[in-house]
Amino acid sequence: MELFKYMESYDYEQVVVCQDKESGLKAIISIHDTTLGPALGGTRMWTYDSEEAAFEDALRLSKGMTYKNAAAGLNLGGGKAVIIGDPRTDKNEAMFRAFGRFIQGLNGRYITAEDVGTTVEDMDLVYQETDYVTGISPAFGSSGNPSPVTAYGVYVGMKAAVKEAFGDDSLEGKTVAVQGVGNVAYNLCKHLHEEGAKLIVTDINKAAVNRVVEEFGAEAVDINDIYSVDCDVYSPCALGATINDKTIPQLKAKVIAGAANNQLKENRHGDIIQANGIVYAPDYVINSGGVINVADELIGYNRDRAMKKVETIYDSISKIFEISKRDRIPSYVAANRMAEERIETMRKSRRQFLSNEMNVLSRGRG
Repeated sequence: MELFKYMESYDYEQVVVCQDKESGLKAIISIHDTTLGPALGGTRMWTYDSEEAAFEDALRLSKGMTYKNAAAGLNLGGGKAVIIGDPRTDKNEAMFRAFGRFIQGLNGRYITAEDVGTTVEDMDLVYQETDYVTGISPAFGSSGNPSPVTAYGVYVGMKAAVKEAFGDDSLEGKTVAVQGVGNVAYNLCKHLHEEGAKLIVTDINKAAVNRVVEEFGAEAVDINDIYSVDCDVYSPCALGATINDKTIPQLKAKVIAGAANNQLKENRHGDIIQANGIVYAPDYVINSGGVINVADELIGYNRDRAMKKVETIYDSISKIFEISKRDRIPSYVAANRMAEERIETMRKSRRQFLSNEMNVLSRGRG
């Protein structure tokens, strides 16, 4: 991997390599863009096949956070960190405290949070060394479990997508097929049930399936049958890449709106579903409730304020559909364009401000 060439191609600002021999820490912090503000993004711990794979993941994820934070209307840029190691066996207190010191050394350019392979307890250790961390224990003033907030964002985003497809945002009487019923999806199902939607669900975890069947009257189907059921909305809430060549021909839904990341296996699948008349709520926008929630911690967490901000996901999804129709582009492209337009507007504003400051200084010297 030609690191500098890759960074230049996608306009990355900074990559920090962190090593602590005593604790076994090997970490990479990638800061993609700070035009809108400090870079916010979680720390992932994973058993990567190679160091190059770890670099690629950190870079890819940090760029994704730039778009996610911009589209969510946050005054935050995009960053991400990865720790190379097995999260089941390689963790220790010294590792996360050393990692916290590296974050502190960036003086606020990067703010971290939990991600795949890391926990609230890990972030509490990071917090011992730096204030630039969110998603810590409520005892330290954090917001706690983000799953209900993420679910609420998906719910309001789904309503916006349903309005685009059917002309009315009511979910009463609509059939929603939910793929995966983990923590986020369980809370999503609760909202849908309360509004009167019919639920069809699947998951490899039978206990999780039984829970939503018993509590919300959902119908359970096999994991391979969820794509072909008669429904109004397909809601992917587990694995990524479930919108692909194999599943698209099976889909009967008019709307795709769910909590999973990377729902499109390839960008071209977004083109295909657009051509098929399916309304797609881009994943990184509709599932941004979690990052909106932890971002509120940075100004002293207030639940009501955070939830009101999460409700704006409805407006963001609606705006994406407007851009999609305006520019005749698929919604996933429209989401990127919305984020890019916001970043570019701020970049131009900063350039103009600096230009004005330089002119003032020049006149002062004269």
